Amino acid sequence: MRGGGLLVAGTTSDAGKSVVTAGICRWLVRQGVKVAPFKGQNMSLNSFVTREGAEIGRAQAMQAQAARVEPTALMNPVLLKPGSDRSSQVVLMGKPVGELSARGFFGGPGGSSPGKMLHGGRQKELFEPVLACLEELRATHDAVICEGAGSPAEINLRRTDIVNMGIARAARLPVVVVGDIDRGGVFAQFFGTTALLAPEDQELVAGYLVNKFRGDVTLLEPGLDMLHGLTGRRTFGVLPYAHGLGIDEEDGLRVSLRGAVRESVVAPPVGADVLRVAVCAVPLMSNFTDVDALAAEPGVIVRFVDRPEELADADLVVVPGTRGTVKALAWLRERGLADALARRAPEGRPVLGICGGFQALGEQIDDEVESRAGTVDGLGLLPVRVRFAPEKTLARPVGEALGERVEGYEIHHGVAEVLGGEAFLDGCRVGAVWGTHWHGSLESDGFRRAFLREVAAAAGRAFVPAPDTSFGALREEQLDRLGDLIEEHADTGALLRLIEKGAPAGLPFVPPGAP
Repeated sequence: MRGGGLLVAGTTSDAGKSVVTAGICRWLVRQGVKVAPFKGQNMSLNSFVTREGAEIGRAQAMQAQAARVEPTALMNPVLLKPGSDRSSQVVLMGKPVGELSARGFFGGPGGSSPGKMLHGGRQKELFEPVLACLEELRATHDAVICEGAGSPAEINLRRTDIVNMGIARAARLPVVVVGDIDRGGVFAQFFGTTALLAPEDQELVAGYLVNKFRGDVTLLEPGLDMLHGLTGRRTFGVLPYAHGLGIDEEDGLRVSLRGAVRESVVAPPVGADVLRVAVCAVPLMSNFTDVDALAAEPGVIVRFVDRPEELADADLVVVPGTRGTVKALAWLRERGLADALARRAPEGRPVLGICGGFQALGEQIDDEVESRAGTVDGLGLLPVRVRFAPEKTLARPVGEALGERVEGYEIHHGVAEVLGGEAFLDGCRVGAVWGTHWHGSLESDGFRRAFLREVAAAAGRAFVPAPDTSFGALREEQLDRLGDLIEEHADTGALLRLIEKGAPAGLPFVPPGAP
């Protein structure tokens, strides 16, 4: 029995595909439908490790949580992790297979072939494995909600497309196109996206979904009627602008629970003081979702910084993960942040390094893998030496720190040799400087509260962690909000018919079509 399916495409990047996909997954599972998310190819520095030790995009892990299923490599078979503007690490079925230039990946010469599955660096050679993953999910679920990437009308990439109309046409998936009306120009985006597709692709585009609408929807309806007249396709819903949805984005700084901090009233502190957290916005920053759990705490204010003076009033400085540790080190030094961090350590002012940030705080880095820079001096705040190994560590460790149980996940090439200090997860602590390779550790509620009490004491703040903040419960509430958006503002009956029966027959062709 083959389950139904739907592709959620977008007029642009960041149109809301991840939100809509997660929302549909949560709405469906609440109706008793066994559903799974899928994204054939993802480009992101925010990734997650599944229980079987596979690396996938965090957005797909979040969507799996929305669907109440365990995330697997099938849900994101190809993950590209940028290392520069022109090259990325290719992760295939959860395992890294090499570095490749953008030209090499999308069909031109360039880059080293990362493995047998990528002979000659051709993206199109991944089409059959990606399609097989989708079909395996459809064989074991009632429905699979697929997320596209960028825009399906990127005509320069259509020939080798494995994530938008290429997969939709091969699997006969109906397509709903999402547009962000908050940016303006959404009608032109809907029309232009459709009109730039080949007739065979247009046959699958069932209609549109407006995202981030502010105001009176009746004022929008004449435009939607005209769009229907021009394209023969209906709009399946108008989703209102929702503040602080708190989902895991692919990249950028418009992320997760910090959105709630920036866009809505911050919950007042339990104690007399707030706690200020400064996150160094290092190049190629990865898994910046690590600080979301801090931002979820009442009275904790999280901000990203790139100047040394911005560390002056910070009670805690976080040096986050990065895909380029050596590049991040150089950036910290060029910006004067390295000196500011060095001044904090002897003053007993808290610093936390996570993954690449932990490596940067060490004494020395030997890197012939990521940057190929050889031996580089670290910041020397922790007694740690790091050697980059060709094999990537992918793990889901469980341990104890500060008297509390901690869960996390590891994604790194660097192997740390800890030469002193107090044990702290897999890393160490010296005074008020902590370092660990573990991502996600701050999502463990008891540990987070214990850590914040230590930070507040070291910073001299009368800050008291809230006794009942549950990060997991907050995440569930946010996923329910996404499901509510779909249930309350989309034509769920029509969406369900698309999922079960496919795109309606006889959808008109909108000229000129693909060139």
